[in-house]
Amino acid sequence: MRLPRPAALGLLSLLLLLLPAPEAAKKPTPCQRCRGLVDKFNQGLVDTAKKNFGGGNTAWEEKTLSKYESSEIRLLEILEGLCESSDFECNQMLEAQEEHLEAWWLQLKNEYPDLFEWFCVKTLKLCCSPGTYGPDCLACQGGSQRPCSGNGHCSGDGSRQGDGSCRCHVGYQGPLCTDCMDGYFSSLRNETHSVCTACDESCKTCSGPTNRDCGECEVGWVLDEGACVDVDECAAETPPCSAAQFCKNANGSYTCEECDSSCVGCTGEGPGNCKECIPGYAKEHGQCADVDECSLAEKACVRKNENCYNTPGSYVCVCPDGFEETEDACVPPAEAEATEESPTQLPAHEDL
Repeated sequence: MRLPRPAALGLLSLLLLLLPAPEAAKKPTPCQRCRGLVDKFNQGLVDTAKKNFGGGNTAWEEKTLSKYESSEIRLLEILEGLCESSDFECNQMLEAQEEHLEAWWLQLKNEYPDLFEWFCVKTLKLCCSPGTYGPDCLACQGGSQRPCSGNGHCSGDGSRQGDGSCRCHVGYQGPLCTDCMDGYFSSLRNETHSVCTACDESCKTCSGPTNRDCGECEVGWVLDEGACVDVDECAAETPPCSAAQFCKNANGSYTCEECDSSCVGCTGEGPGNCKECIPGYAKEHGQCADVDECSLAEKACVRKNENCYNTPGSYVCVCPDGFEETEDACVPPAEAEATEESPTQLPAHEDL
């Protein structure tokens, strides 16, 4: 049954509503919106840096109307370019805070040259200075100059959010990110800096960069004469791969690769490494090659007039075009026609 067009469209709309909605894009925080506004303002300063009033007599205009670089006209040009017309939140913030920006531009920018610090941190209290976090802009773990010892990220850094704890970079751990994780060793440690460097790949723990500095070998390596060396899993008494695969050793591991399609078991890649060949193939010059059954002394296709065609690993028997196929022969067209046209011989009747 076909639904009427309006009913079908209504059903489609209902199905679309029932589908799980894609995850909404994460909204920017008030601090991020403020920082974005300041970034656009600073870009506006760059874009208008070489402009003037544009009236033709720049010297007179700057003497009479004040310099363009600090004029309200320049401020207006910058403000007009801060928000896209469709960006409601940006326009809302600009409308609410335009007087603050104007006051900074006309009276305070010489005293507070960092607009972000004055506008977002001190005036609106939406952000914190770098290295501080939370409602009271407290110093991050490790201090505001080098939070987390320079080896991690402070939760809430530069915002009025977070708890100031450290999320360490790869290789580091501890409350201040000064300790090394397993797989890393301390290559520099003093009162102000801690540097962790990766161990050799064979080490789970180490005190230096080589495989002789391992405290414990990583899985897939074993200690041999003071150094961690790779275990060749492929040389194990019980092979780790199936009968239709061959083993390739790798540092600390191994992979199982499929044998060539012509092999029954193999020791490596390609038809030259087969242990035995599948039916229809035979060893030739050291590798499994297709047997051409059609060229053997013993005929593969035994019916009269039949053609033999070799295929990979096998062969097919086919009658020539126009020949009629019977159980024991391929009958030529002339013979087939003659058979059809010959009347059936009836037995002679005896005279009564």
